[in-house]
Amino acid sequence: HNTGGGGITWGGCGLLFILNFVSFSSGFCWANSVERKIYIPLNKTAPCVRLLNATHQIGCQSSMSGDTGVIHVVEKEQDLKWVLTDGPHPPYMVLLEGELFTRELMLQLKGSSRISGLAVAISKPSPAQGFSPGLKCPNDGFGVYSNNYGPQYAHCNWTVWNPLGNGLAYEDFNFPIFLLEDANETQVIKQCYQDHNLPQNGSVPEYPLCAMQLFAHMHAVTNTVTCMRRSSLQTAFSLNPEEVCDALSDYNVWSTLKPINTSSKIDPMDEVIIVATRIDSHSFFWNVAPGAESAVASFVTHLAAAEALHKVPDVQKLPRNIMFTFFQGETFDYIGSSRMVYDMQMDKFPIRLDNIHSFLELSQVALRNSSVLWVHTDPVSRRNESIQPQVMKLSLLSMGANVTLQEVSQSQPLPPSSFQRFLRAKQIPGVVLADHRTSFQNRYYQSMYDTAENILMKYPEGLSPEETLDYVTDTAKSLAEVATVVARALYQLAGGTGNTSAIQADPRMVSRMLYGFLIKTNNSWFQSIIKQDLKGLLGDELPQHYIAVTTLVNTTQLVQYVLANLTGTVVNFTKEECLNPEKTPNPEKEMYVYTWVQGSRDPNSTSRVPFCVQSTVHLTKAASPAFELKQWGSTEYSTWTESRWKDIRARIFLVASKELEIITLVVGIAILILSLLATYFINAKAHVLFSSPGDGGAVAY
Repeated sequence: HNTGGGGITWGGCGLLFILNFVSFSSGFCWANSVERKIYIPLNKTAPCVRLLNATHQIGCQSSMSGDTGVIHVVEKEQDLKWVLTDGPHPPYMVLLEGELFTRELMLQLKGSSRISGLAVAISKPSPAQGFSPGLKCPNDGFGVYSNNYGPQYAHCNWTVWNPLGNGLAYEDFNFPIFLLEDANETQVIKQCYQDHNLPQNGSVPEYPLCAMQLFAHMHAVTNTVTCMRRSSLQTAFSLNPEEVCDALSDYNVWSTLKPINTSSKIDPMDEVIIVATRIDSHSFFWNVAPGAESAVASFVTHLAAAEALHKVPDVQKLPRNIMFTFFQGETFDYIGSSRMVYDMQMDKFPIRLDNIHSFLELSQVALRNSSVLWVHTDPVSRRNESIQPQVMKLSLLSMGANVTLQEVSQSQPLPPSSFQRFLRAKQIPGVVLADHRTSFQNRYYQSMYDTAENILMKYPEGLSPEETLDYVTDTAKSLAEVATVVARALYQLAGGTGNTSAIQADPRMVSRMLYGFLIKTNNSWFQSIIKQDLKGLLGDELPQHYIAVTTLVNTTQLVQYVLANLTGTVVNFTKEECLNPEKTPNPEKEMYVYTWVQGSRDPNSTSRVPFCVQSTVHLTKAASPAFELKQWGSTEYSTWTESRWKDIRARIFLVASKELEIITLVVGIAILILSLLATYFINAKAHVLFSSPGDGGAVAY
């Protein structure tokens, strides 16, 4: 039965039984055609998936065959009454408006057996009251503060850093929840609901009804200890192991101002200043992590500061080296920083903890009030007489550039930061720079709404993609000012005595990076600085910054190539020499990394002009030591894993009443039995039914 106006055809168990029977008889191609007539797939969606740690499982999942329910649109809280109590056709699939996606409402739905799943329409504009599904105290228990170190600061007792955090992303839901990213698909669902499910004049809607089916079955259960044990047993005893979860892991990106030989340790007397940021984010939905304020603005500022420093003429003569570090997986209990500290302690890294002179970290920096940037320090380590003078020196470094550095109260602890993982291992002088004095300015921390709009990026209408790439926004100017202050401070910390006024970050380059990391990775500049075989990194979708599992994620690789482009040198190597530098007589080949990039397009042709970049940019593992040590229940290191799955998809269709489904099934079975009986009798009497008149005897001539 075709309803018209959208091509949705109703179906149910009985109808599908017949269709499946016919499909085997008539061929797979015809069956696919029938399926397309029955279902409308939803292609622009993002699922909530299951994550696990040492003690819990969080996220969502469907049953093995997917969950189905009649669609009901909830645009205001009063609409919930229909799905929770009044509606006669449970279970329901709720289409929820974005501004209603709150903890209180979700817990109501979680406690009802009448709900089979949820589709959330993204709110535009972002909810004015803010929305953060993260925790009020991010990474609680994995920073430096504990019962043994500043116990009064542990568990955010002193400062609640993310007061808007509702913890929704850390709940466990036993039904699937999908984000609808395309407004057109959302409208198709709403139209189907209005045509078929909307109660008219208080009457109950009649069949066929518009339904939705969500597939998101997760293989892992309980916690990381359980799933890793099951995976290890599979690996040990099965020829075709089916692992059920994977550790969240990727790579950190790092480079040094002055080249070092990474195959050996640096001299114990050499001093290194570490400047650090995180490059990952998270939200309630899988791989939806724009992270504009929580990650991108700070690592773009970091990159701009690195470029500004490399342009200083006497930089190679500075007494101290500077290490630019971009940590991956910090959202999940400091995966990247804890691994780097572990490698330093185990002598698996060329720089030791004892080489670290000081530490400067860029936290969230895009939402400054009145140009103020707040300097956070650790009140516990400052009691150490050898640490206090160095921290004071760090705190007093401010070189204008329209940025005012102000130190927070010395009794206030550090905000969530990678620096805390280094303090756990050794007392190091350090500061964390942030746009907030106490709680976060960011109202969308760890949220799908932490986008370019959240950091006030605005472009004039009518710009081409190339013009947008190079347009210098007010946000870019502001971050360039922060990058200038950071670069000048680092120059002085490293022992520089020259005039710092010439050290200046480039606002145009900051604009390019913000555009590439927040709006469109597939732009001409990113195309020119990557390897030719990595063109798949660049897409037209909005960039996301989730850590994922096992493979190099796009963000890590792009940060790697941007850093190499901004801080490296173009060398006159052939492609063969660039790809195999060990074959060249260059005595410094062990000090550098060489990358053959595809270059910009030749203005007079469609071909590109590739070149070789010499840099000090390296990758190092960002995988929690807990998995290397097989301590899956660790309380010292991150234990986050992601469940595996086979099928994630969503679709809508019209469903018939149970009575009609049963009738259709019975009729289908009856027709099948009649067909089999008819075939049997025809086959048994074939010699009578299909014999010719002359078959009875011989023919005489």
